[in-house]
Amino acid sequence: MRAAAPVLPVVAVVAALALPITSDAEGGATPADAVSGLLVLWCAAGLLRDRRRPLTRTAAVVLGLPVVGLALAAAGAGDPGAGIAGLGRYLQVFVLVPVAVLLCVRSRSDFRVVAWSFVGLALWQGAVGVHQYATGTGASYAGEDIRAVGTFGAGDVMGMATVVSFGLVCAVGLALAPATAKQRAWALVCSALLVLPLAVSFSRGAWIAAAAACGLQVVLAGLRRAVAVFAAVAAVGVVLVGGLGIGSTMLQDRISSITRVTDAPDQSVTDRYTMWAAAAGMWREQPLTGVGLKGFPEHRDSNASLALSSGSDIAGAGTAYQKQPLLSPHNMYLLVLSEQGLIGLLALGGSWLALAVCGARGLVRARREAGHGGDGGHGARAGHERGADGSAGGAGGIAPGTGGIDRRSGGVDRRAGGIDCGLVACGLVAWVLVDFMYADIGGPTTVLTAVCFGLVAWWALADRTATGAAPVGAATARVPEEAGTR
Repeated sequence: MRAAAPVLPVVAVVAALALPITSDAEGGATPADAVSGLLVLWCAAGLLRDRRRPLTRTAAVVLGLPVVGLALAAAGAGDPGAGIAGLGRYLQVFVLVPVAVLLCVRSRSDFRVVAWSFVGLALWQGAVGVHQYATGTGASYAGEDIRAVGTFGAGDVMGMATVVSFGLVCAVGLALAPATAKQRAWALVCSALLVLPLAVSFSRGAWIAAAAACGLQVVLAGLRRAVAVFAAVAAVGVVLVGGLGIGSTMLQDRISSITRVTDAPDQSVTDRYTMWAAAAGMWREQPLTGVGLKGFPEHRDSNASLALSSGSDIAGAGTAYQKQPLLSPHNMYLLVLSEQGLIGLLALGGSWLALAVCGARGLVRARREAGHGGDGGHGARAGHERGADGSAGGAGGIAPGTGGIDRRSGGVDRRAGGIDCGLVACGLVAWVLVDFMYADIGGPTTVLTAVCFGLVAWWALADRTATGAAPVGAATARVPEEAGTR
């Protein structure tokens, strides 16, 4: 606990999402938002006290790029108050919290602590969701209260699916290139347990994003292993579904509906297509700067066709039947394009793309260095690498992807070499970027997306930052817990 103390504030943000969300809190600030605000303030106070530059130029440009489009969109908002509120939300999710997470995470061990906290949260929410499905106390779906939503309620049916997906991606990454045999065993068990709650969430977008992210992780872990894993998954699926008949008719219909979204779309798909067209219409009106932050609801009706319904029906999971207004296009790229224009999309999308590319390059570098280090790449060259804080290996930690001594994990990190962290980071950013085609920010789990971007930023940019030997706010932790070997 003492060794992991600097990263515990990040874990607290994740843990806050385990608390039930009351009906009054839906659409507003949640305990997780409050904890994330405290995390940002704590990091800011530490930086002012230490009087040092937290980021290098590259990290500052990548993480600060969205500010350009956000500032222009906030200035052009029709409602100044809504524009300022939207600016604060976007800065929280894509700038401030990711930077705070980047500053708190010092090493691969810290990264794994946060990743396991994602898995723990997913197991808790998944257990609640499976209980809801089994007892008929979930959100309404096809006339029955069986949709698993965890503690997020019927007002946020994507909440549990998002949390479980993040946990599944983390577990798969930790299992594919484990630092210890125990890590692989637990990660495999957790991966298997999280499949069921993801299935009974009935979220097609989460299914597609999870399949894409986990498939990418398996391929990045090695082509030979990918062939074996895909064959095993296909065989298990045939046996469970085809042979044993496991899987309800509703679940099978939901899966098959993915291929029928254009031939015979249901009302929810029709509404989504209509809102996508409305977002494109807003962009054509203001191609460079968009209609302004929080401007989509105001301009929706003037750009949408008559096929758009009055709202989506929600009920169950402790919520009385009500109509939920459709206030976003459920596509993050189109939301940014309509409200922030081409400038905003290039700025925000450019930041995401830079993180993805740098993360993939870091994983390639980690695999290459692990292959060059003898005995499974356990760190023969770690002394020539740079530490996680940008200092020389052995002076302030181990760079992402290099080998070395990990005292907190109980010995030499011979097998993973940080590759598990790279797989988790690449999987998380892949899931988010794919899911953004079917969803946008909103709801309690938005802050979890911000933490994901922070983890990805650490893997992609931590070896280029100049944060010093100690993390922000840890004035007494001057002796690094991990040191490179020479």
